[in-house]
Amino acid sequence: MTKKIIKLFAAIFFVGLTIYYFFPDRKLPNETRITKLVVLKSERKLLVYDNKKLIKTYKVALGRNPIGDKKVEGDKKTPEGIYYINDKNPNSGYHKNLGISYPNADDIAQAKKLSKSVGGAIKIHGLKNGRGYIGKFHRWKDWTLGCIALTNSEIDELYGAVRLGTPINIKP
Repeated sequence: MTKKIIKLFAAIFFVGLTIYYFFPDRKLPNETRITKLVVLKSERKLLVYDNKKLIKTYKVALGRNPIGDKKVEGDKKTPEGIYYINDKNPNSGYHKNLGISYPNADDIAQAKKLSKSVGGAIKIHGLKNGRGYIGKFHRWKDWTLGCIALTNSEIDELYGAVRLGTPINIKP
């Protein structure tokens, strides 16, 4: 009887994982014009706005040490504050990426007080090239060095809809 229960549980678990992996997420509407991005670190969410209207919410993974603001290079924290999208790279090591204007003047001053390097290269990106098969499972653990990670299909749609200069507010 116990073996049957274990097999049933395993089968249900496997079916649940399969549905989670393959169930399609709602896509951004065509011709969406994104005017603002908001990251809620504590909720692992990226909110996408067209003016004041919330268009879509993405689930994200963050830096491996996600609690608190990024202070210095190598602390594995995702920065907090108001930045903007300052770069678009279709050929990065992580599928595609959107550059975030970190560090700003306050970030530089804070690191300087600590006599440390402030770091940089904070991005919104997809999965490491060759690892796209991980898909939504990447969200189960914060794994970046401070970036904001999406699935490859999610960064594809966001990449096409975000313009350079779009503000991004990264909140605790």
